[in-house]
Amino acid sequence: MSAASDHGASGPVSSSAAASSAAPPAWQTSRYRIDLSVPRVMGIVNVTPDSFSDGGEHADARSAIAHAERLVREGADLLDIGGESSRPGAATLTHAEEWRRVEPVLRAALTLGVPVSVDTCKPETMRAALALGVDIVNDIRALRAPGALECVAAHPACGVCLMHMRGDPATMQQQTDYADVVDEVTAFLRERVDACAAAGVARERIVIDPGIGFGKTVAQNFALLARQAELLGLGLPLLAGWSRKSSLGAVTGRPVGERLAASVAAALAAVERGARIVRVHDVAATVDALAVWRAAAGTIPAASPTTPR
Repeated sequence: MSAASDHGASGPVSSSAAASSAAPPAWQTSRYRIDLSVPRVMGIVNVTPDSFSDGGEHADARSAIAHAERLVREGADLLDIGGESSRPGAATLTHAEEWRRVEPVLRAALTLGVPVSVDTCKPETMRAALALGVDIVNDIRALRAPGALECVAAHPACGVCLMHMRGDPATMQQQTDYADVVDEVTAFLRERVDACAAAGVARERIVIDPGIGFGKTVAQNFALLARQAELLGLGLPLLAGWSRKSSLGAVTGRPVGERLAASVAAALAAVERGARIVRVHDVAATVDALAVWRAAAGTIPAASPTTPR
């Protein structure tokens, strides 16, 4: 297996066998140990007709594969590929239809030299994707579906992203009555991390996601950003997914197609507060913004080759 390329947000993403015991913070995945000493950009590939932002733009395999290739050229460090919309009010999808949508795109993405994540909450889809060679399971239900945790635990090395969400996409925006949203999200993620550990999933395989826009009000989303340090107290890397979210529209007055500047600003704010991965639609703009942010901090990384397996 060849190692990943050196992409724009980054520095090396090393093949897993090259990892050192003295390595900086990292995310262990199926094929790669991802260096998180610098923030990473995860490019979104929605193979859906109904996602909130770009539903229908890449609904067929050919256009989705072309989009994935474009995101890698723009500097994406990882790709996140999903076939089921999780927008508020979204209906559920069968495993068969989800797999029909994502399988050819995952297969092609695995040849692009970057870690590949499957965005799913279905154990059957997780199992099929991991058998194909996918690196990461990104689950909005945090492995709560029957069989999901067992599927990930049975794999020797895949990464997993555990996200907070109350209810499901169809009902989540009706469940925003938190006493303290940051405390509850932190407690939930701690419980899910503990469940993974009890099942044998190593902590180095786990990333947490507070679930921006998933069962939260605008104020609650921004509270999670302002108090992100409390989530980092769990001692795990944090993924932030602010891209084009309705909370950005609420504070800017912009419709979903005009939230580029707000999305980049939110990504930078999350990174400034310690996020190690930002999940975005607009890769090129985010990569450029992070390059300027690093230059301002005096931390421009030297270009370095990755180490092959």
